[in-house]
Amino acid sequence: MLQLRTRPALRRAALTGAVLLAATAAIPQAEAAAAGDHGPSGGGLSAVIRYTENGIPHILAQDYAHLGFGTGWAQAADQVCVLADGFLTVSGERSRWFGPDSAPDGSLSSATRNLSSDLYFKGVRESGAVENLLATPAPSGPSRDLKELMRGWAAGYNAWLAQNKITDPACKGAKWVRPVTATDVAARGFAVSVLGGQGRGIDGITAARPPGSAALAPGGQDIDPAAAAEAAREFFDTTRYDMGSNAVAFAGSTTANGSGLLLGNPHYPWQGGRRFWQSQQTIPGELNVSGGSLLGTAVVNIGFNEKVAWSHTVATGTPVNLHQLTLDPADPTAYLVDGKPERMTERKVSVQVAGGAPVVRSQWWTRYGPVVTGLGPGLPLPWTAGTAYALNDPNALNLRGSDTALAMGRARSVAGVQDALRRTQGLPWVNTVAADSAGGTLFTQSQVLPRITDELAARCSTPLGRATYPASGLAVLDGSRGDCAPGSDPDAVQPGVFGPGKAPTLRDAPYAENSNDSAWLANADRPLTGYERIWGNVDAPRSLRTRGAVEDVAAMAAKGGLTVADLQEQQYANRVPAGDLAAADAAKACAALPGGTATASDGSTVDVSAACGVLAGWDRTADSASRGALLFDRFWRRLTSTTAAKDLWLVPFSAADPVRTPRTLNQAAPGIGRALADTALEFAAAGIAPDAPLGEHQFVVRGGQRLPVGGGTEALGVWNKIEAPWNAAAGGYPEVVHGSSHIQAVGWDGGRCPVARTLLTYGQSSNPGSPYYADQTRLFSQERWVTARFCERDILTSPGLKVVWPRERR
Repeated sequence: MLQLRTRPALRRAALTGAVLLAATAAIPQAEAAAAGDHGPSGGGLSAVIRYTENGIPHILAQDYAHLGFGTGWAQAADQVCVLADGFLTVSGERSRWFGPDSAPDGSLSSATRNLSSDLYFKGVRESGAVENLLATPAPSGPSRDLKELMRGWAAGYNAWLAQNKITDPACKGAKWVRPVTATDVAARGFAVSVLGGQGRGIDGITAARPPGSAALAPGGQDIDPAAAAEAAREFFDTTRYDMGSNAVAFAGSTTANGSGLLLGNPHYPWQGGRRFWQSQQTIPGELNVSGGSLLGTAVVNIGFNEKVAWSHTVATGTPVNLHQLTLDPADPTAYLVDGKPERMTERKVSVQVAGGAPVVRSQWWTRYGPVVTGLGPGLPLPWTAGTAYALNDPNALNLRGSDTALAMGRARSVAGVQDALRRTQGLPWVNTVAADSAGGTLFTQSQVLPRITDELAARCSTPLGRATYPASGLAVLDGSRGDCAPGSDPDAVQPGVFGPGKAPTLRDAPYAENSNDSAWLANADRPLTGYERIWGNVDAPRSLRTRGAVEDVAAMAAKGGLTVADLQEQQYANRVPAGDLAAADAAKACAALPGGTATASDGSTVDVSAACGVLAGWDRTADSASRGALLFDRFWRRLTSTTAAKDLWLVPFSAADPVRTPRTLNQAAPGIGRALADTALEFAAAGIAPDAPLGEHQFVVRGGQRLPVGGGTEALGVWNKIEAPWNAAAGGYPEVVHGSSHIQAVGWDGGRCPVARTLLTYGQSSNPGSPYYADQTRLFSQERWVTARFCERDILTSPGLKVVWPRERR
């Protein structure tokens, strides 16, 4: 008992000392108002926020509620409009303010219309699902520390709203910006948890109608298993998501000083509610972690502390499965299980709509989950008189993701990270890659997946499931049999999911890398096998991004003597693996065209001779100054979108040589000439020279200034992934929609402070009037970094140090 009483006292003493030190150093520089508005509070929640360069807050607090308060305050200061928009989403109020037919920004679900988004999220709230999860004891439910963080976050956000004027034009004066509750914060966490499951099926969940309903969409035909398998493969293909990532950990055996190294390069949207936001969170003696948080979360999701660093990549595990229901012939809203009928539960949901009467719709729920009539436009699942499909998403019972992040922030080694994952089991759709100061490395796919073994799939798959499961990991199980429900593992904190002991895991390899393919080649010399198909595939072609990444990091590990500077170089190397594989052969095929001409898709004959030399002379990088990168990009996108892999490469894929195959471009492929001709026509119409530098036509505009952007699209395999819609009239690729986001290169040099370089490519704030709206975007354009300030001496010596002491006013 003495320890329990003493620890808070020590923490308060440490906090007081740190606050006094910060205040003494910073008050002369602080842009403070009256001292009464910025001093520590005598009651209610408060925190100390020290801002350093680029608007990065270092939040100091005495406990988790106060830490949440400071985090909510600081996030609101930078992102109030984006956050407020997200809270409208999870409360089911978008149609009320923006109309039913507009589209959400996609950050919290894949719903295509406000109305379907509202019907789903309003249904979640009215069902009490979030409140039930909050009331579930840990470890199945959230911990007390996390609930205190969420309570504090809501209070901090509300205090900022009450004490400040909104200047961001996105919501200045908007009546839909309102205070929030801890339940709202938890609801946002719920949305993130089901993002890869129910969140991707919202249109199909909210459109589900029993047969005979006037609103029933036409259909009811049999599903073609082969077409469904291809649609499921595309639907769950992680390289097609607007989220992705690379991450690599290097062991001490490969580094200059025996400590580990980590390079994290997540690929996330540059706009909207799925942006990252940087901070350092400190409770003296309890927590000290720095990194990136998804907006609206009260924890650091990817980051580092004194001893360990980690990042996440979107995993290939299929986070849902379907149950094919056999319906009661007398009632299409009842289904049979072991011969006995069970009635579906009807949830009537009413949504307020701008300018019209409320819209009332029913959703239909079963023991397995909601009835769904499709997963994306390519995989219809019609509800007929005899059959319906229910979606099982175990992450709908998982509000533990932030507990996992919190536990990882407190870890002291990769073993501690692995233990945090084992205890909390909260990651819904990502892998973890980590390194520590002692030289350890970790890759693990510890995510929450329905416990569907290959044996269960073989025994219980319907004809549809026998096609979709091998292709994508999507199991379609016979819902009429009780013995076909997913089982449970003894080490799982939640029924119906795999325990952490089944997760593909690699410890202490010289390197551990993932670029959104399966766990198989986390280290090409130590392939991971033996896991169930639902986790991902093996002995199958890798993406060009994976192949290029494995080549790069394996060569780095073999070279040895690595430092943080080598990680920085890798991030901006901008090597184009597709170019290394195909540019020379494409140039030869171009030069061999009779008369230097090719036939375009419109049948015209086009002179493509200028492209031949540009492709041959290109440096095979996607640097902003590279001449030929843009030409190859447009040509390669066209060629690969119309030419099957079997026709594109002379050497096919081999599981015995997965990094180097397929290879050798087929110069006789008929699509080459057409792709060259179409690209030449496109460039001519847009006034773009074939050898134009990439950065002249791949850029963003911030504050009226055009900032060139290096990097490249998924099809090119570039580590520094950048996705931008083509708009020739606006100059080419005039805005990045997603790609490299919160980048961190972390190591240790034997001292007390980690050696870290970071970059938030789009900056801390979405407000065009903020000084932190484009400052880091300029750094990204220049291939520069931010030197992280982690230790107290580094924070307090920041030239731009500014201290604020927000508090509740009661």
